[in-house]
Amino acid sequence: TLVTTCEPTATSTAVVMDHAGDASLLQSCGTANSLASLEDATAESTAKSVPFHFLFYVQIHLTCVHTRDGEVKLRMGESGPEAEPPLTVNQMFTSTVQRFGNYNALSWKEGEQWKTMTYNDYYKTCRTAAKGFLKLGLERYHGVGILGFNSVEWFIADIGAILAGGFAVGIYTTNSPEACQYVAENCQANILVVENHKQLQKILQVQDKLPHLKAIIQYKDELKEKKPNLYTWAEFMKLGRDEPDAQLDDIISSQKPNQCCTLIYTSGTTGQPKGVMLSHDNLTWTAFVTGQDVSLTDADKLQEVIVSYLPLSHIAAQMIDVWLPMKAGGVTYFAQPDALKGSLANTLREIRPTAFMGVPRVWEKMQEKMKSIGAKSSTVRRKVASWAKDVGLQTNLNKMDNGNLSRKPLNYRLAKCLVFRKVRKALGLDRCTRCYTGAAPITKDTLEFFLSLDIPLFELYGMSESSGPQTISLPDAFRLTSCGKVIPGCKTKIFNPDVDGNGEICFWGRHVFMGYLNMPDKTEEALDSDGWLHSGDLGKHDQDNFLFITGRIKELIITAGGENIPPVPIEDAVKEAVPLISNAMLIGDKRKFLSMLLTIKCQVNNETGAPEDEQTPEAVELCRKLGSNSTRVSEIAGGRDRVVYAAIQEGINRVNEKATSNAQRIQKWTVLEKDFSIPGGELGPTMKLKRPVVMKMYKDQIENIYKEVLTPTTPDNPLPSK
Repeated sequence: TLVTTCEPTATSTAVVMDHAGDASLLQSCGTANSLASLEDATAESTAKSVPFHFLFYVQIHLTCVHTRDGEVKLRMGESGPEAEPPLTVNQMFTSTVQRFGNYNALSWKEGEQWKTMTYNDYYKTCRTAAKGFLKLGLERYHGVGILGFNSVEWFIADIGAILAGGFAVGIYTTNSPEACQYVAENCQANILVVENHKQLQKILQVQDKLPHLKAIIQYKDELKEKKPNLYTWAEFMKLGRDEPDAQLDDIISSQKPNQCCTLIYTSGTTGQPKGVMLSHDNLTWTAFVTGQDVSLTDADKLQEVIVSYLPLSHIAAQMIDVWLPMKAGGVTYFAQPDALKGSLANTLREIRPTAFMGVPRVWEKMQEKMKSIGAKSSTVRRKVASWAKDVGLQTNLNKMDNGNLSRKPLNYRLAKCLVFRKVRKALGLDRCTRCYTGAAPITKDTLEFFLSLDIPLFELYGMSESSGPQTISLPDAFRLTSCGKVIPGCKTKIFNPDVDGNGEICFWGRHVFMGYLNMPDKTEEALDSDGWLHSGDLGKHDQDNFLFITGRIKELIITAGGENIPPVPIEDAVKEAVPLISNAMLIGDKRKFLSMLLTIKCQVNNETGAPEDEQTPEAVELCRKLGSNSTRVSEIAGGRDRVVYAAIQEGINRVNEKATSNAQRIQKWTVLEKDFSIPGGELGPTMKLKRPVVMKMYKDQIENIYKEVLTPTTPDNPLPSK
């Protein structure tokens, strides 16, 4: 048996050793008393005359832990990225300050003016916040919860908590008071940092159920009422400025790269959220290898510019907005709180980022807006745009298949001059060399739309438990609908593949998390005895090692007939076949046939983010082409518009024709009265579909679908149009 262990030194350099003894001596990470069980194992191994080199295993950190003060064995290698010396957050930050101290690090808008903060001031302010937290009673390995939209204060509270020896804990702004209470209680938060009065009210409602809570800090707006242990941001920072440095310096010098510094709480679509424990090394090493992989440039060559708008309680936003720019000396601009309700477009045009990450819904919204504008253009403009898009798609597909073309064709250069440059400028992406998409599945239609405009969207894939990225698509290495190739120093394997090569995607590397806080059983489920992280996602590699996600194990529909059906490819096919559809959710677990819930593309309330009854201009235009006068969702839902229903059925028939078996055909469907949304509860913070929530919310509609007995559709027995 091969056992990966590590020398008991400060840097924990990994070595691989032969183990001649009993493999059962190795305990999995979830044992109640890991050290005790290892000591027992050592005593037993001595009796069995196991070679000496195994005996020092008792001194070695485990690859995973679930206790707040635990230390893990780093998955070091002897060469390449795996051998990079481990760093604490403070070490990475001070290194950046030494190199890029006078460069701007953060920028935010006050009124119409952009304010900036240099790396020198950024670090000093984080230290001041850390001293403030200590003054307020932050204990080692206790949480500082942060509840609010992305801001300078969010970053400072996050890093200040880490420097002070606590845990930085982002809390989703959409959380209910009870959900906030769960997170604060689970991480034993001593301090909660809230954005405004609205978020403060959530905490005040549950404050008496939080025995560890010592102080609350509000970082925006004036306090509406004074309460004990409630501070404004200015009051909090004054506390820190008045404190000496000695205590903080002692804590910083005692920190190790293999200790926990951040908790990312999973969105909890199935059961209670889990606190993903990320070490200093998880963050600093992942920032290092990812920065190299995507060719981030250091500030002294060309400073990278990022826009921060995605929820910072999510690992993707933290890695992209906080840690990657810090590693390269980039500058992060903060979008407005209503970014996802419409203002992001203006911020992008103002800032002109060099790299931009959009969740699929952001790209889809851009696509809808551009199509809507295009539909109103003159005939000549539409023809030029159509020609340019054909050229763009063909040129980029050639580039994708054959690598960088040494010389671009003349018609492409002309299309770039006439159309592509103007489109990029209008979107604020004229400086953007890398446009990313991730956090949820994106349709091929959207990928091809942007590719045709010479804006390739590079899909990436990962999870909280891998500190963010596992695979990334690159300008010279991408495939449509693939999530790219594994990042340097990490490994991907497909566990138990079927005949088509589909199996569970597993991760290995220094980016793999420490464990779930206080959840030994869940930790053991996620990390197998060899240290591989099991993602719960299904996927396969092509012949060039590009990874394709094919579904999620927990989302697999197992019909009453025992057929396993991944829903996402069928849902994507329906959205592509019927452009009027905004969201589609396949139903059929333990059922005799498949059905589908559909929503229509509609306008969104700019204030609340809630879906409205009015259709999008694109949807209205599509209805017109079909011969329908509908302009509202309520005029279509429930079978009220026979013309639109017939068109939807035709699209579904086309999808069914390509089904691999009768069991994979959609037999019935219904259009819901409103679209899915974050405030509605059907979508998570990154716009990912929360299937269990939808199943509960629409259980009556689903039961109605299955009430009527249905003869399954076959080529000889086509389902009649609705």
